[in-house]
Amino acid sequence: QVQLVESGGRLVQAGGSLRLSCVASGLTFSRYHMGWFRQESGKEREFVAVTATRGYSTVYADSVKGRFTFTRDNAKNTVYLQMNSLKPEDTAVYYCAASLEYSRRAQEYNYWGQGTQVTVSS
Repeated sequence: QVQLVESGGRLVQAGGSLRLSCVASGLTFSRYHMGWFRQESGKEREFVAVTATRGYSTVYADSVKGRFTFTRDNAKNTVYLQMNSLKPEDTAVYYCAASLEYSRRAQEYNYWGQGTQVTVSS
């Protein structure tokens, strides 16, 4: 049974930082590209970033480029999203996901976590 478990979301002030984690189990982690998505209430799920199987390539959404850093530790089956200079518009539920495709498209992802809430106050 595949599980992706996110953690690290909380309330933070604008300009602050957070680090999200996602631990994977039940799959051969190093075979999967990993993505972060986010979803605000009432809106569609939005791509944040994707990193390749061994972390040799990462793509970010324009809205987070230069502020967020996506890393992975294949020895720990874990990915991290370091979020700096947070803005109120970053408020959302953040999901990690695993895919055999290196993609920005949510429908390409095979497995999803349950999400972690990030709230940025102004």
